[in-house]
Amino acid sequence: MKKLLVALVACLFAAPSFAQFSSGGFSLDEEHLYWGVRLGLNFSGIGGDIETDKSRTGMTLGGVVGIRVSDSAPVFLESGLYYTERGGKNLKYNNTDLAPKGHLNYLEIPALIKYGISTENDIAILPFIGPTFAMGVSGSYKYLKHPEMGIKIGCGVEWSNLYAEVGYQIGVTNIADGDDIAGAKDLSSHGHALCVNIGVNF
Repeated sequence: MKKLLVALVACLFAAPSFAQFSSGGFSLDEEHLYWGVRLGLNFSGIGGDIETDKSRTGMTLGGVVGIRVSDSAPVFLESGLYYTERGGKNLKYNNTDLAPKGHLNYLEIPALIKYGISTENDIAILPFIGPTFAMGVSGSYKYLKHPEMGIKIGCGVEWSNLYAEVGYQIGVTNIADGDDIAGAKDLSSHGHALCVNIGVNF
């Protein structure tokens, strides 16, 4: 995985100077559509009745598209498709070990509202918030349900088509599955993750 991450980062930053067609920089008030690629890391865990006591570091890779939704303000709706690795280590219930890991790998679709704030030096700051919808595609599913919905909040920065963001994602759907735990019922658990992404916008 380390070689893959290094190669992808190199590709992102070796990209040529793209046309001024992005949501950031001095074109913030002019553009109505952009698309881009994202690469990053998640630092995730699970909390609640079934929980993890150590976070998992996983990869995120995806593509996004954004469209301006206001003529009077730089407000954008951004969606896309991500492959993202989440979960945690040392899955527990009631202080009892269940499994060494609770890994869940998802295909995720976000629906984020972003507001662009221009600064000097052609830099744009883009705070965002919105729901995310995810379906599990691989991982260890015992004791956990794999469809998940969450809320993501954070902030991005764009300069000359280069983009970086930090966000925090909170699961709002219950992913606990106590069917294989004797005496357990009506359990509630939710995922959470700190997300750090870099990328380019076109």
